[in-house]
Amino acid sequence: MSDQAAPYAVLTDIAQRSRTYAAGLPEQQQAVELWNGIGFVLAGQRYVAPMGEVVEILHVPRYTHVPGVRSFMLGAANVRGRLLPLIDLAHFFELPRSARSQRERRILVIERGDIFSGLVVDSVSGMQYFAVDNFVAEPTDIPANVQPFVQGGYERNEETWKVFSTFELMDDERFLDVAQW
Repeated sequence: MSDQAAPYAVLTDIAQRSRTYAAGLPEQQQAVELWNGIGFVLAGQRYVAPMGEVVEILHVPRYTHVPGVRSFMLGAANVRGRLLPLIDLAHFFELPRSARSQRERRILVIERGDIFSGLVVDSVSGMQYFAVDNFVAEPTDIPANVQPFVQGGYERNEETWKVFSTFELMDDERFLDVAQW
């Protein structure tokens, strides 16, 4: 019997020491809920459009000027067989153009119902993720002309990214009325 007790005692001792010196499991941390969108720069300020509102991002394509339209409409481009009206967003909002080169500018393609347009912005920062807890209802330093289209913002690294609603823009009569007369 002592022969069988010795191995059992050794195993019991090993198990006891393992429990005593074992490192605990890492603490389970709360998952952070994230909000995401497409980041872009307009007149030196950072904005983010909700993910579902931008269907594509393009380099500025070759386009044709359209006579008799307001100056903020650059023209129309053929994108895969569809005519894409190009709107210079900074010019639409009467904001100063940034010193960025034409090569850095991008098009945010938006589409809802019958409206299909390309918004020319200074640059695109790609997908941006923000903790929902960092939402700011009323961000500061928004140009007056842009204010109606901003729906809060998100703070990250001491910067505020303003949430820009392209849907609100598409509902605005000034955006829809491109005729010069």
